Amino acid sequence: MSKLSAIAAPRIFDGTDWHEDAALVVENGEIAQIMPRADLPSAITVEQLADGFLAPGFVDLQVNGGGGVLLNNDLSAAGIHRICAAHAKYGTTALLPTLITDTPEITAAAIAAGAEATKANIPGFAGLHLEGPHISLARKGAHDPKLIRPMTADDLDMLVEARHRLPVLMTTVAAESVTPDQVRALVAGGIKVSIGHSDAPYEDVLALAEAGATMITHLFNAMSQFTGREPGMVGAALNTGSLNVGLIADGFHVHADAMALAIRAKQGPGRIFLITDAMSTIGTDMTEFMLNGRRILRAGGRLTLEDGTLAGADLDMATAVSVLHTKVGIDLDETLRMATRYPAEIIGRPGSGILAPASRADFVWLSEGLEARRTWIAGQPS
Repeated sequence: MSKLSAIAAPRIFDGTDWHEDAALVVENGEIAQIMPRADLPSAITVEQLADGFLAPGFVDLQVNGGGGVLLNNDLSAAGIHRICAAHAKYGTTALLPTLITDTPEITAAAIAAGAEATKANIPGFAGLHLEGPHISLARKGAHDPKLIRPMTADDLDMLVEARHRLPVLMTTVAAESVTPDQVRALVAGGIKVSIGHSDAPYEDVLALAEAGATMITHLFNAMSQFTGREPGMVGAALNTGSLNVGLIADGFHVHADAMALAIRAKQGPGRIFLITDAMSTIGTDMTEFMLNGRRILRAGGRLTLEDGTLAGADLDMATAVSVLHTKVGIDLDETLRMATRYPAEIIGRPGSGILAPASRADFVWLSEGLEARRTWIAGQPS
């Protein structure tokens, strides 16, 4: 039996346009329509929000942990559920739990956990992101150098097989550790390939893009930089229209003016989209945790190894939206699209990142100060 309900708000952003004094009508976990609040039939149950606005739920393609759980340390569907639930409190309705470079055994266990989460239909789980181990030692960041290695034929076969068990499988690789032919095989197997943690020159990055890689992992961080004589990976990210580019907007990983410059410079049709690169600290009062046997310290909004190297981010998506809009000065409509519609389109997740008839009823109530008040996944409060 069909069940209708409605959430009315002073404003609703559908991913393209704003609707004033409107209501979002939900039917069986999907959006039925957006209509003027005054036109709602009297038979529909309506919840009236006094302030703020509704927007599509956030889509985050790089989430290492949350709620006290780091995927590397809790390879279970229950751990994935805790990560998703922690980020739902900050407006994220779809995410890719992300495994940081680890052993083949840990990688296999993460894939098995993702397959179990898929079968269990865990709210917010959209697939997996394997960040490494096929990256560059020169741009390892917080990844354990002992675990970094080139991709083998067995690694490739394992990834292609895993894709059949997951709704989305994304992997971050570097030109130093994979070949264009391997990227072609990954893409042919349905895997989303992102280039990151690489010291490769401009032309080598272009070769992976031409082979089918469609994304860049955390712009400016752990990559060869732009210079006048060698544009590097940063130059390739911004100048290559086929590449979509992840950005950590916490104010620590990238300077506000560098973010603004990159957004102005990005060549389309590829987009810059927001990621959090969040660790287990989100939604907790943790001050430290362990990754591959090393201490990660939390202080002043930053997460670092003991030597000061940034190690992921202490960031939720609502905060990233706020930073990009209020501190970088990006138009609110575009900022919201960078956290919703663009990443959903990039991973081919239909019905996410927008509020339109027949789309998933995944949405967030945000205050005018861009704080997440409440989140709904498939029409259910989370």
